Amino acid sequence: MKLYSPATINEIKNKHGFRLSKSLGQNFLTDKNIIDKIIEKSNIGKQDLVIEIGPGIGVLTAAAAEEAGKVIAIEIDRKLIPILKETLSEYNNIEIRNSDVLKTDIKEIMEQNQEISGQKREGVKILGNLPYYITTPIIMKILEDRVPADSITIMLQKEVADRIKAAPGSKTYGALSVAVQYYCTVAHVANAPKEIFVPQPKVDSTVIRLDIRKEKPVQLNSEAAFFAVVRAGFGQRRKTLLNALTGVYGLAKDEIAVVMATAGIDPVRRAETLSLEEFASLANTIQP
Repeated sequence: MKLYSPATINEIKNKHGFRLSKSLGQNFLTDKNIIDKIIEKSNIGKQDLVIEIGPGIGVLTAAAAEEAGKVIAIEIDRKLIPILKETLSEYNNIEIRNSDVLKTDIKEIMEQNQEISGQKREGVKILGNLPYYITTPIIMKILEDRVPADSITIMLQKEVADRIKAAPGSKTYGALSVAVQYYCTVAHVANAPKEIFVPQPKVDSTVIRLDIRKEKPVQLNSEAAFFAVVRAGFGQRRKTLLNALTGVYGLAKDEIAVVMATAGIDPVRRAETLSLEEFASLANTIQP
């Protein structure tokens, strides 16, 4: 069964009386080339555990199951569970869980799956076609929870992918860019135009792979101070850093000026011009 075929998707919807949920951002992928590229670039091995977020009707799930030792698919919509059990019935290495990934302990899932078919598990790859409205919270939950996976290969709104990939000095560079790039290296996988989805969304998508860093790119005395500086800097991005950072940890403007001089950062610069290393230098100087 070609699960990515629009005809198959309609047949499944009609058979089960399933209605797509706008509130859950349900858009099903219909392009096999993109599916193949996602699986290929995820570098899934035969002893790997794949954790998929939002399997929909199982298009990516089935493709991943062909390559992985085991796939655990986490689906929030309980109405899709019987559909998934039917569409994926030929696979014995798929486990379907009806839960909200934001309330799911992914580290616990990994602990429970140290072995696959009696052999030690190797890598852990996270996949997902993420609903636009909840993309950033899902990514940041995985990263902030220190989930020890190898990578996260995700389909997301092109605009958000551009922000994640952005370099210092660009208009799209912001707090999300800094946060994700602190935890991961970012690789472009594929462009996914809106026309390849059912139903068709209003915007194009992009697939990226986030390779979770084993070692962080900068040395920090305090991650809390680092993210406090990043949030403050981008919270008022039109202001100079001197003005934007005034008040962080209760420091007055003249105290921030001393901090910036010590860190070697020009006080008239704006947050969007700072590299990860420069944010780290500020944070290591500013911390209380």
